[in-house]
Formats: sequence, C-alpha cells, structure tokens
Amino acid sequence: MKSIINGFRYDTEKSILIGEDFSSCSKLDFSFWESSLYKTPRKGSYFLAGTGGPMSRYCKSSGQNQWTFGSKIEPMDKDSAFSWSQLHLSTDIVEKEFPDMIEEG
Repeated sequence: MKSIINGFRYDTEKSILIGEDFSSCSKLDFSFWESSLYKTPRKGSYFLAGTGGPMSRYCKSSGQNQWTFGSKIEPMDKDSAFSWSQLHLSTDIVEKEFPDMIEEG
C-alpha cells in the first residue's frame, strides 16, 4: 500500500515494519481492523497503514450514510507512534524502537 500525503510518499513495501496488531473478531465482522506501524527508511517518519470494516477507523464512504471496508495510511509524529505502540505492541518492540522516550517508574 502506498500513498502521497502533504507531498510525502509513504510506501509499506519500502518502509520498515515496526509492529502490527489486529482486532480479535472475524475479517467479515464490520468492526474488524488490522494496523501496522511503519517507519520510512530515509527520514524516519512514522505512519500507520491499515484495513478494516465499515465500523472501523479505516472505513470508506460508499454513498450517503453508507460505509464499506477500506484501507488507508495515516502519518504519525513520534509521540503518536509511541502512544500507539504502547497500546498495541509488545514491551520488547516498544523498548527497541523508542528507548529515548522511556523512563523508569
């Protein structure tokens, strides 16, 4: 999947996969979603690429008040990528990708 947003190219095939997560429901469920966090190789920009059903953040309009399965790329700043990672990825992945943002409790 690739997209150009605000003049920047985001391409899942050329970027580094940090981690991925998905909902526990069936792919046929309207609430189904799957998201992958990537980092661009040259600038180190983060983005989320995902697909999902009509009741997910990835839905697409298919008419007036009608929604269908869709996919999209969403650029993220480092803070947003760190927040998303804490909720959706393992501690090992978060520690490896964001060591400078973690403090001792």
